[in-house]
Amino acid sequence: MFKVLVLQSLYNLADEAIEYRIRDRLSFMRFLGLEMCDNVPDGTRVWRFRERLEALELIKPRFDRFGDHLAQAGLQARNGQISDASIVRVPIQRNSRDENRRINVGEVPEDWDEHKRRQKDTDARWNKKHGKRSFIFL
Repeated sequence: MFKVLVLQSLYNLADEAIEYRIRDRLSFMRFLGLEMCDNVPDGTRVWRFRERLEALELIKPRFDRFGDHLAQAGLQARNGQISDASIVRVPIQRNSRDENRRINVGEVPEDWDEHKRRQKDTDARWNKKHGKRSFIFL
């Protein structure tokens, strides 16, 4: 159950969200030592476990010990993000360097007319997978 709290902390997930993510992600199941047919702790069980550890003042010492164990192995736990993304093939956008710079800081070039704004996805980013460059939509 402590490993569930570790995942929950690293990915900033609510009690119900960690239950869903454990069911959804094989990497989470593998980290927890669970098989596909095993029961996954529900949000209430996670909440009760965390509350019990807090009442016994064991949360901080456990996380400190976990951090020490990682440090001895030369590892460092960093908070992560989970995002659902799709990699799709799209025509190459022919933006100028100035347009790309503005898009990357969250601006939309003022000189784009309404038609051009509809044709450009300013939230998508380039990604490289298996040596091929693709646009990734978040």
